[in-house]
Amino acid sequence: MDRSGEKIKDGVKTLAANVARLSRLLTSERGSLPSAYLQDAGLREAYISYFLPPNIRKIGVPLRELSLHPDGLLAKEKLCILDIGSGPGTATLGIREFFSGRAKAPALEFTAVDQVAENLLAAEKLFSAQRKETGAVASLTTIRSGIEGVERLFNGRFDLIVFSNVLNELFLRDAGRIAKRTIMLNTVLGRLLAEDGSAIIIEPALRETAREMLEVRDGIVGRGYNVYSPCPVGGTCPALANPKDWCHEDVPWDPPELVKEIDALTGLRKDSLKFSYVVLRKDGRSLFDISGNGAFRVVSEPLVSKGKMEFYVCGRSGRRLVTRLDKDRTSLNRTFETLRRGAVIGFEHVVDEGKRLRVGKETSVQDITPR
Repeated sequence: MDRSGEKIKDGVKTLAANVARLSRLLTSERGSLPSAYLQDAGLREAYISYFLPPNIRKIGVPLRELSLHPDGLLAKEKLCILDIGSGPGTATLGIREFFSGRAKAPALEFTAVDQVAENLLAAEKLFSAQRKETGAVASLTTIRSGIEGVERLFNGRFDLIVFSNVLNELFLRDAGRIAKRTIMLNTVLGRLLAEDGSAIIIEPALRETAREMLEVRDGIVGRGYNVYSPCPVGGTCPALANPKDWCHEDVPWDPPELVKEIDALTGLRKDSLKFSYVVLRKDGRSLFDISGNGAFRVVSEPLVSKGKMEFYVCGRSGRRLVTRLDKDRTSLNRTFETLRRGAVIGFEHVVDEGKRLRVGKETSVQDITPR
């Protein structure tokens, strides 16, 4: 190998070491996570090279669900978007990518707010580079600021307000962090979210961070906001009843070669998009306006054991285990075995046994996921 090849190999090893360091800070060493950790050039490069590519695509899930509502919630000539705690523009880039393939895409007016100047410079650079790849008409304004008091920076309101991997890092070592996050969110949305706008919150799929997001969700719903998606339940989240439960998405993803190479060097695995999210609105509209109040959302992977298949589902009656015995498989219920996490489903003649729902031979199972 010549010197240039050795230099590239050493560079990837250094990058992988920084990826591993950042991964530990975001998971097992969360207690020591600095407040502005992407000021560290090595960690910032690790984030942009390894974490940003999958994170860009996560916001496509809630955006797609918003786009499916029959009232055309995103069908405007212009969308004003506020990306709070933007980092290097992850959510901004993801939103622009989502709209780039649409025939009637709105003009996108982004405002990105972050406390780290280097993050904003990276966001501007990546946004400029993305312009060559997308056809969406878009502009970006960057503002260096912390999150506290961000609502005082603006006079107008926004159609979309995004908190992408932000809430879990606020008041991290404060025992009252859930209440403080709820108050902050209520203040920001109350002053800055348009009456027909949407707030998208994305958080890591860790049990701790996902459950804390659900606690904030419950607090903000109690202040007059409604959950658009993913929840069919408008009130208290039933997953919080059991300390072992939490909700997250797990979407297939084919990583680029650099991510695969870093995985091989570090033992990490980025072969799917794992995250938790919630979409909030003020006007009562919900994804389940499409599928109806009797629908359930699948919130687990298939649980297969001898003689049966099971899922956990969430609906108006709470979080329930639903079971189908192999001996009860019929043409009416064969859709059951094709279900995956995130699917919206309907039942006819399902048997309610109290602790669980049972799919019998006469039960009809329909995948009614909005598409």
